[in-house]
Amino acid sequence: MLCNEGVFVDANEEATTLNAISERLVSARLNARPLTGYPGDLPENLESAYSIQSLSISVWPDEISGWKVGGVPEAFQAKFGAERLSGPIFREATHSVGEGGTVSMSVFRGGFAAIEAEFIAEFAVSIGPGEIDQSEIDITDLLSTVYIGAETASSPMADINRLGPVAIISDFGNNAGLVIGPKVEDWRNRLAEQITIAVTVDGERVGTTVAAMKEGVFAAVSFLIELCAGRGIHIPAGTMVSCGALSGIHDVEVGALAQVHFDGLGTFGVQFTERRPAV
Repeated sequence: MLCNEGVFVDANEEATTLNAISERLVSARLNARPLTGYPGDLPENLESAYSIQSLSISVWPDEISGWKVGGVPEAFQAKFGAERLSGPIFREATHSVGEGGTVSMSVFRGGFAAIEAEFIAEFAVSIGPGEIDQSEIDITDLLSTVYIGAETASSPMADINRLGPVAIISDFGNNAGLVIGPKVEDWRNRLAEQITIAVTVDGERVGTTVAAMKEGVFAAVSFLIELCAGRGIHIPAGTMVSCGALSGIHDVEVGALAQVHFDGLGTFGVQFTERRPAV
């Protein structure tokens, strides 16, 4: 028996509950079926949410190519004692696009869908749980490349962000794909450079910001290493890290065309299509 805030909970019962939620989330994604809400009681803590995520990863018919790192909405940070969260990115939903090119990415019709401009870091080394003491290393030594790119955030749950980080984490971090754009040439010497980033959707400017690579990339990579160590997850060399929304989270619909521009680094387009059932 486990004691949770003064209430005793049977461990087997809790495991059954988490597994049932995972099965419903995986089924909704595989069948491209929208959900009217969270498929069960919301987890009470991040640990349970990550447990659901791990269960879903174990049955998902694809391998992980990377991890998204996102921010915990400010309204939830004090409650859960966390500023960041993470979710898996799968290989079949990972696509590269060249300068000036356009790539198609699928999202859930009737669910949540958005685009986020992001820097993407690639691990140069493999890191097993607990193998790295971050106080004794330089993050740049762990990375081979930084790219400009975008995350496709999408979930069968239209209200996933309103439900908060436990819903987001348990549904693969609200991730539906990764767009890897052009490499940032000479990235190590440009980490502190202030870069203007802009996103348009169907010709309308929806977000603009100025940001440097260093703070966001280093924070995301450091967080992911620590989180994976705690979860017993190995990070292979070549793993991609989507390092967090820069100009914001921009809603899109099926059929929308987004343009992502990193001043001096590159521009690419994302055409949004409807997610189809995988089975």
